[in-house]
Amino acid sequence: MLELILVLFIAIFLAWCLGKYLSKVMANQPMWGDGLFRWIENPVYRLLGVSPQQQMNWKQYSLAFVVSCIFLAVAILAIFMTQAWLPLNPNHAPNMSWDLALHTVISFLTNTNQQHYSGQAQLSYLSQMTGIVGLQVITPMMGLALVVATLRAFFYQRPSHIAADVAEQPDQILIGNYWADVIRPTVRFLLPLCFVWSLLLNSQGVPSTFQSGPEVQLIDKANSVETQKIPLGPVAPMVAIKQLGSNGGGWYGSNSSVPLENPTPFSNLLEMIAILLIPITVIFMVGHFTQRKKFAYFVFGSMLFMSIISGAAAVWSESMSSTASQFAVMEGKEQRFGPAASAVWAALTTQVNNGSVNMMHDSSAPLTGLVELINMLINAIWGGVGCGLQQFMIYLLLAVFIAGLMTGRTPELFGRKIEAAEIKLLAIIILIQPLVILAFTALSLSIPGISGISNPGPHGISQVFYEYVSAFANNGSGFEGLGDNTVWWNVTCSIALLLGRFPTLILPLMIATRLAAKRKAPETAGSLQVETPTFALTLITIVVLLTLLQFMPVLVLGPIADQLLLVKG
Repeated sequence: MLELILVLFIAIFLAWCLGKYLSKVMANQPMWGDGLFRWIENPVYRLLGVSPQQQMNWKQYSLAFVVSCIFLAVAILAIFMTQAWLPLNPNHAPNMSWDLALHTVISFLTNTNQQHYSGQAQLSYLSQMTGIVGLQVITPMMGLALVVATLRAFFYQRPSHIAADVAEQPDQILIGNYWADVIRPTVRFLLPLCFVWSLLLNSQGVPSTFQSGPEVQLIDKANSVETQKIPLGPVAPMVAIKQLGSNGGGWYGSNSSVPLENPTPFSNLLEMIAILLIPITVIFMVGHFTQRKKFAYFVFGSMLFMSIISGAAAVWSESMSSTASQFAVMEGKEQRFGPAASAVWAALTTQVNNGSVNMMHDSSAPLTGLVELINMLINAIWGGVGCGLQQFMIYLLLAVFIAGLMTGRTPELFGRKIEAAEIKLLAIIILIQPLVILAFTALSLSIPGISGISNPGPHGISQVFYEYVSAFANNGSGFEGLGDNTVWWNVTCSIALLLGRFPTLILPLMIATRLAAKRKAPETAGSLQVETPTFALTLITIVVLLTLLQFMPVLVLGPIADQLLLVKG
């Protein structure tokens, strides 16, 4: 528990310090270093043929987002499928198959980094540096751009020439420039942070080289293989961006449990802080950006409460429960860190949509797996960069709607009424999740030969369910023990990845612009006050109940049944 508190304290303090700076970046306010940053940014704008001052409506903004994703997908797919013929391939990695390349591209394009491959064996240095690291840098900023545009719409102030009681069209609401909202934070915020974290990790022993790596003699002479090649590469920059960008994944197949990715307890602490840093910074940014600090504290308090409960439950399950000392639970733990630190990592990474692991989640205690699943199903206990706040706004709209029904009044948020059209869009977002996850889980378990599970019974159900939950939540971690590099898993997980990313980012933006176009009613004593502890508890209750009611049957058949069998012995 002490480590959980320490990590949260340091991350919150650093995020509080960075929140105002990020707000200035997204609001395009003058700042120190403008000359240097513009020297980098302006050539990019000219290359793209765009003007950063050109304002967009929600359709133009969303279209720019989708077009940029398609362009990146095609370019990176070509690199993955031809990497054997391209330079910077000292380990002679082969070309990827079409299905694995498709899944990998979509996984990293959706800021998920779900890996059905082993990085050090199946990717060249060029693929890692351009496709993997490149997408890890840009996709978090895409999520940040969409949530900032949504905030602009939610807190839209009408131009002085438009009367307050006049209804506008949603297409008339201008919400910024997508290209500027992506490029500015990338250059001015994310890359400098990555540089600092790369140096810190490199100082702890994380390699950063273009050498192919040494061949070493095996200690066990009984093996038929006498030597082993240790793959190296520019690992430190990749680890820095994977953690800071809430990407996850890893240079190595075993991820952050490998000493070359995570060599010391201090590097373990650095990486956990990095996982939390930007998502929490985004929350503090909201207060400065919208001039409603009370709203930012409401969001922060709600997320912090859920984070502490989740983290404490994982630590208790993994290191203090009656089953924590059983041999089956100890398998797959990295003993350099211990079960408690591993549990903190597992809790934080599933809270933040960061799929990196420093232990095998497949070997975690069943109740720890339950906590991980609930974190990803909620998907708003910090969440990814921008995506977590976007998901939180979905829950906020839902809570306001339910509260309105309970009090017999038309639901209203920030002085604007939530009506049938907005509720229908909200319903689409809410219903997509159970339909996709449960349908694919049922199909995978019902058709013999395609699930690829390594364990019978409840644990096998958990393996399949976890894979689709992780894909839809854009988390990327896995229970492993799952034969997931098949056409079935690559294609179905790709569908889950796309449906978990794009509707969650675009539809709230659409709802927000529809609300911005409406007449704003003055807030009175009778207006619903969302920035209160009472409403925060109401929202958290709705979030938990919604998650549990939708997925309780499969949670009972999976991790809960697994725990009962473990207790029974």
